[in-house]
Amino acid sequence: MKTIGNILKRYTAWIWKVLAPLGPWGVFAIAAVDGSLFGMPIDAIVAFYVYRDRPHFLFYVVMASAGSALGSLVVYGIGYLGGETVLRKRISEERFNKIHASFERHEFWAVMFPAMLPPPTPFKLFVLAASAFEMRFTHFLAAVFAGRCVRFLVLALLTIKFGPEVIHLVGSLARQHLSWLVGGVSALIVLGVAFWQRKRWMRKPGDLELPARQK
Repeated sequence: MKTIGNILKRYTAWIWKVLAPLGPWGVFAIAAVDGSLFGMPIDAIVAFYVYRDRPHFLFYVVMASAGSALGSLVVYGIGYLGGETVLRKRISEERFNKIHASFERHEFWAVMFPAMLPPPTPFKLFVLAASAFEMRFTHFLAAVFAGRCVRFLVLALLTIKFGPEVIHLVGSLARQHLSWLVGGVSALIVLGVAFWQRKRWMRKPGDLELPARQK
């Protein structure tokens, strides 16, 4: 355990050494690396930047979200090259069919929803699925960016309120109650979509008509 702890300390020190010359843009760079093939302690890094410069927390939320979206293009490209074959090797047939069905119904939510959730959510699997199922490129980027914005905004607000130590608490709770977390966020999304569709259905027919030309 001591050996693992020393390795983690050295790894963390190395990351901060790399980020130092980048200044406030370091959060973008590290989020891009985390979004690609190399996992990084992105939550801790975002929390550090936010706590150190609280008035500009929205800047770090947007930069981390944009970096994560761009970094995800690496995995997205791998999915295009390997297609469904890569995805089928990584997950069971049953799980593959469930993910495929979710993309068939609402592909935007199928990417945005996992992007909102903290580790240990296997987000890169959904990125592979997005490319394998030929999700539109612009929709993919928008979904990842929107989901990460929600995740990092919640993280930033919690950090401002409780300090950087909230990272350990949130991570522990997420691991212990992941099913409840997924269920709760899913319910909120379903309610939001249902409310939006209800508003569309309740529009009067005349609301969609073009105004008559004046004589």
